[in-house]
Amino acid sequence: MQDRQPPSCPQPLPDIRPAPAHEALTAGGAKAHIVLDGQVYVLRITRAGKLILTK
Repeated sequence: MQDRQPPSCPQPLPDIRPAPAHEALTAGGAKAHIVLDGQVYVLRITRAGKLILTK
C-alpha cells in the first residue's frame, strides 16, 4: 500500500466570523429588499412562515 501525499494546494480557511443577525429586517411586514452587488433581491415570508428569496 502506498502512502498518499496531501494535496499541494492549501485548503481555504473557514470563515469564523459570526454572521450578522437582523430581527427587524422586514419591519413587521412580509417582505424585505436586499441589495447585493447592484442587484435587488426580495426576501418574502410566506403564510406558512417560510422564507423565499427572489431576484
